[in-house]
Amino acid sequence: MPAPHAPTTVIGPDTAPADVFELAQQLRVDSVRATTAAGSGHLTSSLSAADLMAVLLARHLRYDWQRPDHPANDHVVFSKGHASPLLYAMFRAAGVVDEQELLTTYRRAGARLQGHPTPVLPWVDVATGSLGQGVAYAMGLALSGRDLERQPYRVWVLCGDSEMTEGSVWEALDEAGRHRLSNVVVLVDVNRLGQCGPTEFGWDLDSYARRVEAFGCRALTVDGHDLEAVDRALATAADGQAPTVVVARTVKGRGVAGLADAEGWHGKPLPDEESAARAVAELGGVRHLTVRGPRPPAAESGAPAPPAAVEPPCFETGDSVATRAAFGKALVALGAARPDVVVLDAEVGNSTHTEDFGKAYPERYVQNYIAEQRMLATAVGLAARGRRPYAATFAAFLTRAHDFLRMAAVSQVSMAVSGSHCGVEIGADGPSQMGLEDLAMMRALHGSTVLYPCDATSAVALTVAMADLDGISYLRTTRGSYPVLYPPGETFPVGGSKTLRGGDGDRVTLVGAGVTVHECLAAADRLAADGIPARVIDLYSVKPLDTDALAAAARETGALVVAEDHHPEGGLGEAVLSALAGRRLAPGFAHLAVRGLPGSGTPAELLDIAGISRTHITRAARALTGAGRA
Repeated sequence: MPAPHAPTTVIGPDTAPADVFELAQQLRVDSVRATTAAGSGHLTSSLSAADLMAVLLARHLRYDWQRPDHPANDHVVFSKGHASPLLYAMFRAAGVVDEQELLTTYRRAGARLQGHPTPVLPWVDVATGSLGQGVAYAMGLALSGRDLERQPYRVWVLCGDSEMTEGSVWEALDEAGRHRLSNVVVLVDVNRLGQCGPTEFGWDLDSYARRVEAFGCRALTVDGHDLEAVDRALATAADGQAPTVVVARTVKGRGVAGLADAEGWHGKPLPDEESAARAVAELGGVRHLTVRGPRPPAAESGAPAPPAAVEPPCFETGDSVATRAAFGKALVALGAARPDVVVLDAEVGNSTHTEDFGKAYPERYVQNYIAEQRMLATAVGLAARGRRPYAATFAAFLTRAHDFLRMAAVSQVSMAVSGSHCGVEIGADGPSQMGLEDLAMMRALHGSTVLYPCDATSAVALTVAMADLDGISYLRTTRGSYPVLYPPGETFPVGGSKTLRGGDGDRVTLVGAGVTVHECLAAADRLAADGIPARVIDLYSVKPLDTDALAAAARETGALVVAEDHHPEGGLGEAVLSALAGRRLAPGFAHLAVRGLPGSGTPAELLDIAGISRTHITRAARALTGAGRA
């Protein structure tokens, strides 16, 4: 049994392999102690990768632990975020987390050492734990470092073999290969066992390597417990020649009898203090080693230049302009004023109009092809490095990447997302292309902002506003062209609304957003011709909502008709009802939404078939005011 090192022992890049072994054992011991104290945690997944991380930490990770914001620091992403005991043990070895915090706060309420790592810790860039995402995050970090910050840092990713079945991992490796991101190194911990049994390929390293190479990356296979072999592999991986995946054969539960290569231990700590004490003794006892690995190279600040004033494009009232087209023009204006703005496309840039930005600023335009998950993960990585990403695709296709949006909120990054071609309004393409769930999805994200402009002027103003919003902001844009309602220079505060028609004698309020604002205006004209004055509210800010304007309308008119080009669940109508319930208001209420399964047709036909056209709005308003049928 190796003798425990004295508390003053420092492990550095020039120490002997025996010292790195002691560091690896310390990481294992601390993983045992932390999970036992917490009564939960993924112990065996941490034990398998300890040798890989010890070599990385001591010899290859260029990091100033006292300056986590150093622009040239390397970055470590634990894609297998459940191995957080190992990560936190590394932080203890680096001297930034002390023993008491590790042993008394891990997985406790209010603590920063959470069950899966989040950026509440300054040494963590992105939240992980939803498997298959960390490799994709790394691409955003690497693109930012190489192409935007011009910094020499590397991005190291620890990935589990189970998550290698996630398509997003291969989307990310395709991006690494295509962009030749030689500043990315992925370490795959091939420990053979997943949560419920053996993984797809077990210890067949060659199968992993062939797949990696097929995506344009370099594959290195290694015994993940041979410290000198791991050291050589990481040195090769960091040579700047190619994006590299180190495929390491490891043993789950390594170092502890009864756990090593044993099924049934995933996500479980040792059952009691006695068994934990035996494991610690088997691993050589508690150590108090300190790591002083390689320092980052000298670097200038990686922060982008400060923004200038935006000169937004202007549109004349009455002109017919699609909000998606106005979005593209606004991005170009932002690009001129904001060096931090980066735009990401999923091969629909001629529809979303992100290609306008790409033509003006190709160095800040990232084409992801048809890979929405990768696009959003890359955006998260860019945002973590201080960029302001705008990612755009059809609203319908964002739903496949909901988990990436959810985890982006956990990462607490700020990024803008645009979904175009929403609702039945898109017309003949049919239901596979219709975003009818996106408002519900985006409203449900923690800390999100949801915006839905009805014309070009509001679309430009809200696109520009998103560059300064915290969290995830979402802009819903429309395929068709509609009249510009607002003059140039009109302001659109987030959380506000616009009352387009209204007076003291209003008997009903018509509430819309996007395309239904125009339908509400047409319905108001019909109602006015029959002597029924109607208020019209453009609820362009869906979250946060202008509750004051809605409450005033409910009190003053006594009846509200909400029309939305979205399913009834989770959209505009439910947002309005929730706001009114908070004020204890219960006006007459009609909620018009897309309740059936749409088909193909013209926009006007489909709006009418869905029951959200001007005809149906007029009919609902008449019913609420007792004025009979339209």
